[in-house]
Amino acid sequence: MGEVKLEDIFEILDNYDKDNITIATLGSHTSLHILQGAKEEGFRTAIVCEKGREVPYQRFDVADEYIIVDKFKDIVNEDVQQKLRDMNAIVIPHGSFVAYAGLDNVEDKFNVPMFGNRDILRWEAERDKERALLVEGEVRIPYKYDDPSEIDRPVMVKFPGARGGRGYFVASSPEEFNKKIDAMKARGWLEDSDVANAHIEEYVSGCNYCIHYFYSALEDEVELLGMDTRYESSIDGFVRMPAKDQLDIDLSPSYVVTGNHPAVIRESLLPQVFEMADKLVESAKKLVAHGLNGPFCMQTLVNDNLEVICFEISARTDGGTNTFMGGSPYSYLTHGKPMSMGRRIALEIKNAIKKEELEKIIT
Repeated sequence: MGEVKLEDIFEILDNYDKDNITIATLGSHTSLHILQGAKEEGFRTAIVCEKGREVPYQRFDVADEYIIVDKFKDIVNEDVQQKLRDMNAIVIPHGSFVAYAGLDNVEDKFNVPMFGNRDILRWEAERDKERALLVEGEVRIPYKYDDPSEIDRPVMVKFPGARGGRGYFVASSPEEFNKKIDAMKARGWLEDSDVANAHIEEYVSGCNYCIHYFYSALEDEVELLGMDTRYESSIDGFVRMPAKDQLDIDLSPSYVVTGNHPAVIRESLLPQVFEMADKLVESAKKLVAHGLNGPFCMQTLVNDNLEVICFEISARTDGGTNTFMGGSPYSYLTHGKPMSMGRRIALEIKNAIKKEELEKIIT
């Protein structure tokens, strides 16, 4: 079909009934608060859900319309797209949407208006592009190794895409890197083709804060909406063992995210928190057409020098936003009422409709 063209999306949007917009998303990841937030702002809601996984959305009653598919990837099928367009749907992307639909399909086949900038999704998925955004903005980031043979201290090894930590590991030498790569391949977590794309960076010892922001293209302003840290398996279980028991077993811990819990950061660090987000937004304006629009996350570590160091970004709503479905201390300070990320997205869409500026926030 070829690349999705912005003018085609705008033509679809022009034909929408702006008084009857539906907020839609894929039934996974952060869809509960995306849809609940849309309802709170008066929108109809729709969910594209894999058969057998619709129960949570029915029990919590967040969706007005259900499109049941055999596989999540079927959201890019033309019949599903037509159903969405017939609903005047604006689709909200999240990590599972990107992972299941596939970036190529999102860029080339998905002719449904999407909130935010679909062009920036590849910049978060490809490590070199992600790093370029941070380097351009002069954001403090870990040192990167170009080749496994250069490893001379503890490093974190990561791979492209929205994996939720699956396949990540720590190594301290080229030999340990190779041994753990083989172990990950044996578990079926990595393919041979993944190894060439391994992203190797210094292991920064510090406390983890995943910081959730919203950039309003309508107001040209960055908001801090919440923070979380992660429960990761099996590393969190492993470190609960006494040291002597850790040494007695052959266990290579993994970093698969299984849950999140809310956090607040030391108040004196907030200037760094805002500065790094402002820098990222400005670098995105320079490097990516249409920039960074809507929700994003900067995953950080704070070391004992009280430096906030960013090691990863999400250029759409991140899973940790589930920790403040009823609002966070930071979203309350900004809005004076409970404000989830989903509700903030819906509020931006509502304001854009009022101002007749939907084209600023849709691609």
